[in-house]
Amino acid sequence: MIRRAYDWTLRMAAHPKAPHVLFWVAFAESSAFPIPPDVMLVPMAVTNPPRSWTYAAICTGGSVLGGAVGYAIGYFLYETVGQWLINLYGLAAEAKAFRAAYNDWGLWFILVKGLTPIPYKLVTIASGAAAFDFWTFLAASVVTRGARFFLVAALLRWFGEPIRGFIERRLTLVTTAFLVCLIGGFVVVRYLI
Repeated sequence: MIRRAYDWTLRMAAHPKAPHVLFWVAFAESSAFPIPPDVMLVPMAVTNPPRSWTYAAICTGGSVLGGAVGYAIGYFLYETVGQWLINLYGLAAEAKAFRAAYNDWGLWFILVKGLTPIPYKLVTIASGAAAFDFWTFLAASVVTRGARFFLVAALLRWFGEPIRGFIERRLTLVTTAFLVCLIGGFVVVRYLI
């Protein structure tokens, strides 16, 4: 089933309505769909480099809006089904500790996980379940998802087809290197300037 979804997503990258489909793939991936929008973004940006930034913006917008839906799933299901399960297993104290820890460290969790190929839906749903501040979640999502998609678009725009295979094989390495640079920048600003 996942292979069929992947193949469908790849085929849609060549469709005349590809930008619309790209938005909905990015939207759905943030809460339910198993295939990341990079599968469409990469071939679209390679075949039409001048539109790379537009495609990255479409991915960012779809992903952030879909993330808001994922947040709502976590937030509203936590209060109904989630709370019942926690009480059933006697884990109320642990759940309270998780929510407190998430409120302290959630911003970093969102920033780190939003850049990596780890399914973003886990971040969005966990943020809602922890009742993390919605506006902080949304702002962090714009930064982290935008950074990820614009990084991919920039590499494809500047290096074209040769970088496509590298990104597809080493997406984790590319985003991890970017993440290290991003965190390193925060550390430098915080402690050295």
